[in-house]
Formats: sequence, structure tokens, C-alpha cells
Amino acid sequence: MTDTSDAARSVGRRTVLVATGTTAAALAVGAAVSTEAPAAVAAPALQPAAAAAVCSLTEELTEGPYYLDGALVRSNITESKPGIALKLALTVVNSACTVIPNALVEVWHADALGEYSGYVGANGHNETDDGTFLRGGVLTNSSGVANITTIYPGWYRGRCIHIHVKVHTGVTLTSDGSFTGGSTVHTGQLFINETITTAVAKVSPYSTNTVTRTTLAQDGIYDDGGASSGLLTVTGSTSAGYTGTLTLGVSS
Repeated sequence: MTDTSDAARSVGRRTVLVATGTTAAALAVGAAVSTEAPAAVAAPALQPAAAAAVCSLTEELTEGPYYLDGALVRSNITESKPGIALKLALTVVNSACTVIPNALVEVWHADALGEYSGYVGANGHNETDDGTFLRGGVLTNSSGVANITTIYPGWYRGRCIHIHVKVHTGVTLTSDGSFTGGSTVHTGQLFINETITTAVAKVSPYSTNTVTRTTLAQDGIYDDGGASSGLLTVTGSTSAGYTGTLTLGVSS
């Protein structure tokens, strides 16, 4: 259960665009922060140095081998899977630094034992597989933000903890709770600071995952590029849960 080959790496880093004016100042992006901070602590004000990252087009990364078509459109994808709560707030902007409303942000990731729905057993665990847990997406609101509730991901052999993400525009919602049509404008992965993952790995059910964990520094996909490579800004604690934020710059 791995996707670490050279061919699986980035399609290539996209051009960094410098943000200026009030549009950039209104958006937030930054590197991950320390673990165990109070969940209610407000994010720091955007500093001028960080503004340049706001309009970076987020790096394209491999879809990986565990994607399934027909994801459900829903804001909560947990399906009662055990784990530490993780709330994602992903802002979608285009190359002109303008937010994109009604973009479908789709995510999928492994559970605490490193298993993907639809592929359970690939990481050596026996559990119920209904093909949909920890998969789904939601439309961005008028501010370009997609709010998704999930759990902190687990890990599997050969990869650090990560969350897959796709951004689609122009989709049509279907009566069965999914979507159709539109264009995929971004495929990437989201990553989390290793200090936070180290704390999470000590807590059940993550602590029962006996597969050797690959760290962020050892990962064959993440290239240490920070926010432009998908590194989330994460606040919270193992007891209260976490919130992860990132601005995704997409080519639309």
C-alpha cells in the first residue's frame, strides 16, 4: 500500500504569484503550528511576508491508487469512524487571487489504522468496509471556503500521514447525493506538521496501528515546500480535536 515512486511525485511546481492589495490581505495561509495549543486560540493576523504565499498555485501531486469515483457531497465524512476530530477549512482561489464559490472540494484519506474505504485490508487490518467512509466533498461558500468534518488520518506503509484533495468547478449535484460533470482544476495532497502527528500517534486508536510510520521528512511525495506543497496550518489538541486550514490556489 504505497505510492512513493518518482512517477508518483509532483507534476511540477506551478508559478508563484505575489499577492497585493486587499484581496491578499483578506485570505489566510501559513505554515503548521505547534501541537497541543488550545483549540480556541485565534489564528494570528496575516503578516506581509505570508501574503506572497496566498496566490501561489498549490502544487499538483499524484491522485494515488485509492481514489473512487462518485464521492458523496456532504460536510461530515466520518461515518462514525473512531479517531480525533479534524475540521478542515479549505479556501479555494484562482490565479488572480479571487475566491471561487461553488467549487466542489473533495477529500479522501485513510482511517486510524491506515485503511481506505473500498480497499480495506491493504494495510493488514480486518474491519468493515462500506466503500464510503472518510470520503466526500462539499461546495465552497460565497467566501470560497469548504468546511469538512473528518478525523485525523492514520498512516500506512511507505507514506506519511496525508489527505488527498481534488477541486472541481462547474459540477452538477445529483439526486443520489453525489455530483457529475464539471472540470477538475486541482489534484493534490494535504500534509500535517510532524510534531502534531507524533502526539496523535500516542493516542488510541492510532496507537494500535503497528505499521512503521513514515515521517514527513522521509516521505517520497512531500517536498518540504510548506503551504504551497499542501502543508496545513493546524491548531488544537488531541483531547479537543484539531482544525486545519489552507488556501488552495488552483488553475481555473
